[in-house]
Amino acid sequence: MKNKGLVIYVHGKDGIAEEAEHYRSLFPKSDVIGFDYKSQNPWEAKEEFSRFFDLHSRGYDSVILIANSIGAFLSMYTLAEKKISQALFISPIVNMEKLITDMMMWLNVTKDELQSKKEIPTAFGETLSWEYLCYVRKHPIKWSIPTCILYGGKDSLTSIVTISEFANRIGTTLTVMEDGEHWFHTDVQMKVLDNWIRNSINTDFITG
Repeated sequence: MKNKGLVIYVHGKDGIAEEAEHYRSLFPKSDVIGFDYKSQNPWEAKEEFSRFFDLHSRGYDSVILIANSIGAFLSMYTLAEKKISQALFISPIVNMEKLITDMMMWLNVTKDELQSKKEIPTAFGETLSWEYLCYVRKHPIKWSIPTCILYGGKDSLTSIVTISEFANRIGTTLTVMEDGEHWFHTDVQMKVLDNWIRNSINTDFITG
């Protein structure tokens, strides 16, 4: 018999859907599934994310979305109109325009240079994209689903100012682990993450 609650986990860059296994013990009365998406940007993700959500959420009374880093960013672009009870975002990318312009500054890449070349590979594995920059400038995030955010004080991609401004703008609850990083992975960080989830979720997902 299918549980009434569903938890969908969306991984970050270079992550895998099997990471969802970690969350099963935290939601014993819900079904937990991971999403192995292929999209690299919001316009690709629009159809893929929506199709996955509609297919797997059918028949459930409530859905919790857990999303990590770029997975949270893509989810906000593609699932804002879906019936989601609550979202839990871990180190979400919330301002891609600033992240891209920050990377341009780190590499001394000018606007004219990026516009001319369209794409510029970087030494740290990301590709600067003029199309991506233009897209996020024209399509600001609109997200009103009840959300909790876990943020690491040592996050190298998103500043505390940026995450705080976003949390205030959309009315989310922001929890900061001062010694946390963008990637929560150490034993101590994962313990904080697990406790944060337990304290953030609706108890119906635990007790049934």
